[in-house]
Amino acid sequence: MKNLQHYFILLLILILPQAGFSQVNGFLTGTVKNEQGQLVGFANVALLKAADSAIVNGTAADADGRFQIKSPAKGTYLLRFNFLGYVQLDSKPFDVTGEDFTKDFGSTTLKENAQVLQEVVVQGIRPTVVAYADKMVVNVEGTAMSGGSSAYEVLTKSPGVWIDQNGDLKLNGKAGVKVMINNKLLYLNGKELQNLLQNVSGENIKDLEIITNPSARYDAEGASGIININLKQNKDTGLHGSLHGSYQYNELNSYTAGAEVNYKKGPWNSFAGFDFAERANLRTNKMQRTLRNQQDSKLNQNLREEGTRTVPTLRIGTDLELNQRHSLGFMADISVYNTENNIKALAKLVDGNSENDLLIDALNIGNGEKQNSTLNLHYLGKLDTLGTTLSADLNYVRLYSQDDAMFVNRLDSLGVPAGVSVNRLLYDNPNNYDIYAAKADLTKTIGKAGKLEAGAKVSRVTSDNELKFYEETDGAMYPDAKRSNHFIYKESILAAYASYATAIGKKLSIQAGLRVEQTFAEGNSVTMEQKTDMNYFNLFPTLFVQHAVSDNYQVRYSYSRRVNRPQYSALNPFIFYIDPYSWVVGNPYLKPQYTNALSITQTIHQRYNVVVGYAKTKDFIAEVPEQDAEDKTTYFQQQNLDKMESMDATVVVPLQILPVWQINNTATVIYQKFTAEREQRVLANERVSFMLQSNNTVQMPKDVRLELNAAYQGPVAYGLYRVNANWGVDAGLKRSFMHDKLDVTMSVTDIFKTKRMAGAINIDGNTITADQYRGTQSFNLSLRYRFSKGSEFKAGKKSINLDEVNRAGGK
Repeated sequence: MKNLQHYFILLLILILPQAGFSQVNGFLTGTVKNEQGQLVGFANVALLKAADSAIVNGTAADADGRFQIKSPAKGTYLLRFNFLGYVQLDSKPFDVTGEDFTKDFGSTTLKENAQVLQEVVVQGIRPTVVAYADKMVVNVEGTAMSGGSSAYEVLTKSPGVWIDQNGDLKLNGKAGVKVMINNKLLYLNGKELQNLLQNVSGENIKDLEIITNPSARYDAEGASGIININLKQNKDTGLHGSLHGSYQYNELNSYTAGAEVNYKKGPWNSFAGFDFAERANLRTNKMQRTLRNQQDSKLNQNLREEGTRTVPTLRIGTDLELNQRHSLGFMADISVYNTENNIKALAKLVDGNSENDLLIDALNIGNGEKQNSTLNLHYLGKLDTLGTTLSADLNYVRLYSQDDAMFVNRLDSLGVPAGVSVNRLLYDNPNNYDIYAAKADLTKTIGKAGKLEAGAKVSRVTSDNELKFYEETDGAMYPDAKRSNHFIYKESILAAYASYATAIGKKLSIQAGLRVEQTFAEGNSVTMEQKTDMNYFNLFPTLFVQHAVSDNYQVRYSYSRRVNRPQYSALNPFIFYIDPYSWVVGNPYLKPQYTNALSITQTIHQRYNVVVGYAKTKDFIAEVPEQDAEDKTTYFQQQNLDKMESMDATVVVPLQILPVWQINNTATVIYQKFTAEREQRVLANERVSFMLQSNNTVQMPKDVRLELNAAYQGPVAYGLYRVNANWGVDAGLKRSFMHDKLDVTMSVTDIFKTKRMAGAINIDGNTITADQYRGTQSFNLSLRYRFSKGSEFKAGKKSINLDEVNRAGGK
């Protein structure tokens, strides 16, 4: 009976009444283009009285050249368009009948100012960061810091984005970030997400959308928000494309090369892209552990990891415009990873008795192959001329990996009598994921300003993961049944949502939504003959209220409930060894974490943003080290802390020092408190932290673009860890040649080698301190050559929104 109620709610949300508030405000809308049909982002649009050209209102177009201005009082007006390098243009006068008047001006074409283009030496630059009430857009296209960088490196330089000690992304100091590419939610977390983003060239990125409080349309997954990476899309008919290559040095050598090509003729638009990358991985870690026992044992360890990842990636796709209203498309993305990784760890174990002192020389040699394939079919339909659209997606993702590793441990006893022992351990780890997902989204205009969004999604994930250990005895390798395991995980999620937005009065607008998700999950440890069922039903409401107090001051109030489900690998009860005294253990009893978040966003002069937020998370998922003082071992496991509370304030201040010098500043103050009950005692970790990022862009003579980025993060709490402060400075130069067809970029990251992750944890006197460096200091050189020909076309928007792969460790 209970399940029937759940399905009834799933059905009910899709047939919510479409009645809404009456529209009392109208808008003047349109787009701005140049003579080549290219969109002119950030063009100035002013609303003037026709009689005396007095300015009434105005705005700047967004990155895609779109603008929207509230309709003024009754009267006769005109629009004035201008932008650096273009001739000013006035529209024809038009009559406004009242504040509910609405007019779409369509496309307005600006002509290039030939005289200005020939004589002007000082050049303007478009804003790198544009803050909106519901998101922040970071324009990456054409920046020097994107040249030769990966998408992962571009993200780490973006406002509010940081990385933790494991290299995972955090947003405004909070964990639980989900990443999308072209509105497609990646099915990766942790190391696998890092691997994927490192294989996406930063030069292929158009912009980033940082959404800290997503609406019900998005999957409920992602406690701290979503980052959507929009890749460049060619908009010309004919054959067009680019070639690129880059080199990076950070004590190790990395290379990338690739090509993209697009061909459009008639209703067909097809593209293909191929990238080949050989990326080096460098990590060092100095760690000290103290274990409370009779003599307080200590383990001092120095670790160095070097690895190489060779990745060819192929992307192909095509879109067919059936007519002006309907289109179909297909996309495929295939990647093959070949990895080699060596971890050398030197350690000394002491416990106060010199006879028990031990030197440990551990070597971990690993090789792996991963094959990630993503197939997508999509449909987009415009059902009427009033803005009703229907989109649908079918997705299949196949992830396969085969990892092999050998552990060679040499233990030198420093006691009397001295002795040396060497042991070898091998493991074979094949695993695969099959992910199926289907979704549909409907958008319908209600009245003059109301908008209803509704949709549904179903997904199915099956994971088969096996770990086979072998131990050396008398020179031969034998299966080790105690360490080996076979784990099968199955998960199905049914989801549906509805969201309605409208205006109330002249200055107030509201958007309310509800998403429901039913999860059926089963973990089966075949070796241990142990099954774990996790079936749960959840409601995820969202509410956004925007108050336009005046033209220069707007306030937005937001509330949302979100979830972070455990990574599939974290549920796997396998034991992965680091050295004889350290290993990682899965947790099949790990529960999802739920977050309720409130925020208030104030926008001043349509330029400065101040965001204040509060969030409370139940069953926060964090890494917890467990230490055994008797055998001096430590294992690391993802566990549920009881709760996490945070309060934060973020200020976004863009400054235009000169027409050629722009600074974007982001400052965040955050308080976080993590609480966990352990054996009738409470463990708490709390901290107030401060974060500051400043991005400078200077347009220099001779078409040279200079960028300088600086970032500082104060001491911060993360789970039960306390992380020390760190800071860094990056710089880059870009120059275009051959009439902007060839771009050359050079950059240096972490100039002073200060982006180190150092921290500590203390549980009942058992402590761990660590100082980790991830090869962030690097020199980069990148070349990109573009060829283009043809006229513009409007490609159908693809919306692929998946989540399960993000937790699978694949794409």
